[in-house]
Amino acid sequence: MVNRMSYKDLEAARLAPQAVKSAQTRGRRHAESEHPFRTAFQRDRDRVIHCNAFRRLEYKTQVFVFHEGDHYRTRLTHTIEVAQITRTIARALGLNEDLSEAIALAHDLGHPPFGHSGEEALNKLLAGHGGFEHNGHGLRIVEELETRYPGFKGLNLTWEVREGIVKHKSAHDRPFENDEYDSSKRACLEAQIADIADEIAYNNHDIDDGLSSEMLGPDALVDVALWQENFDAVKREFGREDFKVLKCQTVIRIINAQVTDLVDTMTAAIAKEGIRSVDDVRDAGRNIAQFSDEMKEKNRELKRFLYENLYRHRRVLRMADKAERIINELWGAYSRAPYLLPPRDYSLIETGAQPPWRVICDYIAGMTDRFALDEYKKLFDPYEKV
Repeated sequence: MVNRMSYKDLEAARLAPQAVKSAQTRGRRHAESEHPFRTAFQRDRDRVIHCNAFRRLEYKTQVFVFHEGDHYRTRLTHTIEVAQITRTIARALGLNEDLSEAIALAHDLGHPPFGHSGEEALNKLLAGHGGFEHNGHGLRIVEELETRYPGFKGLNLTWEVREGIVKHKSAHDRPFENDEYDSSKRACLEAQIADIADEIAYNNHDIDDGLSSEMLGPDALVDVALWQENFDAVKREFGREDFKVLKCQTVIRIINAQVTDLVDTMTAAIAKEGIRSVDDVRDAGRNIAQFSDEMKEKNRELKRFLYENLYRHRRVLRMADKAERIINELWGAYSRAPYLLPPRDYSLIETGAQPPWRVICDYIAGMTDRFALDEYKKLFDPYEKV
C-alpha cells in the first residue's frame, strides 16, 4: 500500500522546489489525526466534493439559469472544468496537483443564486454591513456553515486551501481581505494557476454556450483573433464537419493554446526570477502565473467581446434584472417576518445568537436558482402551496 508517508516522499522527490508539499502545510485550525494513506490536501479535496455547498452548485447560474437548457454550464460544471484545467497546469509545472485541485473545486462555493447578478444584489442589500463578496462567503462556508464533523464547525480545511479561497482573483472576482491571510503576500502557485484556469474555463465555455444559445453568431467573432485563428485552422483540417464539431474543436484549441502559453510563460518567469521556494513565490511582488504579453492582449480582446455581446445581451440582462428583484423580495419578506425562515435559522435570530441580516444573508446565499424561484413562488404567489 502507498501510505501517506510514501506520498510525502514522492512529493519531495517529484515536485518542483516552488511547489507546496503536504508535509509543509501550516495545518488545520482544529487538530486532527492524519489519515493513513491520504495527504492533508487530498483530504481537503475530498471534503469539498462531499459538502452540501458543492452539491448545490449544480443548480446555480454560470451565465444561463438552470431552466434555460440542460446543456449549458452550471456553476458545478464550470467548477469541474476549472479543476481539470488546473490539474493539467499543475502537472506540467511540477506543482502539487492535490492542493491546486482542492482550491479549484472550492473557488466558487460562496456564490449565491443567479451568478454575479445575485452577488451584486446581496452586495447592495448588505452595504451597511460590509457588503457581500463570494470569496468571503466561501470562507464562511468552509469555516462556519458546513456542519459535518463533531467538535468543530466547517470543513476544517488546511490553511493553504483557505488562503486560496480568500485570495481568489479574476476579471469577475476580487480577493477578500482577511488578517489571517497576509494580503501583502502572493498566494502559492497552486492558487495562482487555479485563478487563471478559472478565467480560461469561463471565457471558453461562455463562447461555447453563447454560440449554442444563438445569442452569439460565428460571424460576430470574426474580429476576435483568438477565436478566428483557431477556427480557421479547424476549418482547414475538418472543413466537411458540422458547425457543432468545428465549434467544439475550436474551443478545445483555444484552451490548449492558453494553457500551453501559460505553462511556457511561467516556466520562463520561474527561471528568470530565480523562484526556488514557496517563500520566493509569496515575496515576488506580482503573480508568477500570467500569460505572455501577446496572449494577454488576445485574452483582453475576447473578454471585451463577451462583455459587449453576451453578458450585455438583452436576454441575459432581463434575467439579471429578474434575479435582482427576486433576491430583493426574498430579503424584504424575511426581514419583515423572520419567522418565515426555517425554524433552525429563525432560532438564531430569536435567541440573539446572530443578527437578522447575517442569518438572512447566509440563507439566501445558500439557495440554488431553483430553490430561490420556488421560495419566491411560495411566498408571493397566492395559488402556490406553501
